[in-house]
Amino acid sequence: MDNRITPMTITGVKVNYYFICKTKLWLFSHNIQMERESEDVSMGKLIHESRYSRVKKDIIIDNVISIDFLKKGDILEVHDIKKSKKMEEAHRWQLLYYLYYLHERGVEAVGVLNYPLLNKKEVIEPSEDDFKEMERIMDEIPRIVYGNVPAPVKRRLCRKCSYYEFCFGDEG
Repeated sequence: MDNRITPMTITGVKVNYYFICKTKLWLFSHNIQMERESEDVSMGKLIHESRYSRVKKDIIIDNVISIDFLKKGDILEVHDIKKSKKMEEAHRWQLLYYLYYLHERGVEAVGVLNYPLLNKKEVIEPSEDDFKEMERIMDEIPRIVYGNVPAPVKRRLCRKCSYYEFCFGDEG
C-alpha cells in the first residue's frame, strides 16, 4: 500500500471513530464495515427515525457531512441525535467537525447534541481553539488511515463494538 498522505474525504463518522478507536477508524476507512450487523447501530437508527418527526432530517452537505437536522433562529443550530452519552467526547468532536466544516464555508452555527432516551441535550459553542484542534485532528486522520492498521487496544467498550470479533477473535 502506498503510504503517502493524499487528500481524503474526512467525514463526521471518521472524526467520531478517531476518538473511539484508531483501529475502527482504519477498518471503516478501508471499507471493512461491520455496522450492519450491530444491534447498537440498529437501535441508533430506530431512535433517529422515530424522534423529532416534525423536522427535516438527514441534511447532506457537499456529499461530505450528514447533519441530523437544523433549526433556524437568531443563530443556526446544527443538531446531532445520539443514543447515549457513553461516547460523549467522540460525539462532541463529531459535531464540532460539522461546525468547523460550515465555518470554513462562511456559515456560523452552534451545535446541539440530542440524547432523546435521556431527555437531555447539550449545546456546543465552538471556539477558535476547538477549530485549531480540529485542524490538527484532520491532519492526523489521513496519517492513521494511510498507515498500517493500528493494533487494537482492548477496552470495556470493545465488547459491544461491531468489529470485536475482527480485532479479538475468540479471546473473550
